[in-house]
Amino acid sequence: MKICFFHLMPYRFLPDDFEQRYRSVWVDVPHALYDPEKTHGLYHEYLDELEYAEQVGFDGLCVNEHHNNAYGLMPSPNLMAAALTRRTSRAALVVLGNSLAAYNPPLRVAEEFAMLDVLSRGRLVAGFPVGTSMDMNFAYGINPATLRDRYSEAHDLIIQAWTRPEVFAFNGTYTQVRYVNIWPQPLQKPHPPVWIPGGGSVETWEWTAQLDYVYCYLSYYGYKRGKLTMDGFWQAIARLGADDNPYRAGFLQLVCVADTDAEAERLYFPHVHYFYQKCLNVWEGFAEAPGYRTVQSLQAGLRPQIGAQAKKIRQSLTWPRYLEQGYVIAGSPATVRQQLTECIQTLRVGHLMVLLQIGSMPKDLALHNTGLFAREVMPHLRDLWPGYKDRWWPSGVTNGDPGRPS
Repeated sequence: MKICFFHLMPYRFLPDDFEQRYRSVWVDVPHALYDPEKTHGLYHEYLDELEYAEQVGFDGLCVNEHHNNAYGLMPSPNLMAAALTRRTSRAALVVLGNSLAAYNPPLRVAEEFAMLDVLSRGRLVAGFPVGTSMDMNFAYGINPATLRDRYSEAHDLIIQAWTRPEVFAFNGTYTQVRYVNIWPQPLQKPHPPVWIPGGGSVETWEWTAQLDYVYCYLSYYGYKRGKLTMDGFWQAIARLGADDNPYRAGFLQLVCVADTDAEAERLYFPHVHYFYQKCLNVWEGFAEAPGYRTVQSLQAGLRPQIGAQAKKIRQSLTWPRYLEQGYVIAGSPATVRQQLTECIQTLRVGHLMVLLQIGSMPKDLALHNTGLFAREVMPHLRDLWPGYKDRWWPSGVTNGDPGRPS
């Protein structure tokens, strides 16, 4: 197993009555709720937590991109990854990722990811999400009817920019460039491993399998509901005749570890509740613009993780229900080990991403959760997939880098 520490960098100072007074944490959340001095502290606190995760043995550090929101303070995950290149030396830097259709020209992504790969000596995982409807359609104004075509064209240009040896011209529908010739080029050859974060799109499963990329299901419903999506992914893999290597897949799970099951509730419930009630409080009108989700995915019955229906379900959640329904895996180390093993095996994932800083969780508690997980849980998950090789891991990590942690 490869186990990565995932950070959303949430804004943890929303008012107690936020979800009653404001319609959405995303797109039109008021600036009056924002404090730059507090955010200065949060950025450094969160970078400390990522660096600590490497120190205690996590394989990778995950950051991601969102806009116009208090859910995650990372419009540019590349900036955070750049900071981590100088403060870490061993862990993979998993940027999940850059929403390709948002960049004009998309060569900017090819250039910045190449810089990160060289800076980190080949530790970069390049994530290419389509992006949420809130980010792409509402915050960045991209027409949902063209979003996926733009994404696909941008992907092709970036891969060519990384792999074609000669200067070439690119004449796409959305991007035309006479001289494609990026400097620097990535250190990893032919290019950094590509992971595709997704929320459950049928086309994404097949496309990911055809290109031999990793598919990552970033779910906040937890592993029990995630099984439907991951079963769909593995069925797509089987239809295409690809092998069933578990490292083809990744999954994100919220996890809370304490000395006992009772202590887990006392320590973590307020912060988990903050996350589900405030950080995912997205107005129905922003959840999915018309045309964002494809017909094939709608026909498959796949629905968004946010919006009115999801909010209605979440409002009734208590701590026992969070656990029973698998939103969160929490409890003593023995409890967490047993349930995470079930999660990994039933979803057949070789890359587990864990969210250990959740919602309003302060730094000392996030470090406590991270340290307990690293000591008491992680070693017991390492050998769940014997005999399989991870072909989607950065070559610079396995080669080792003496680095320069400062």
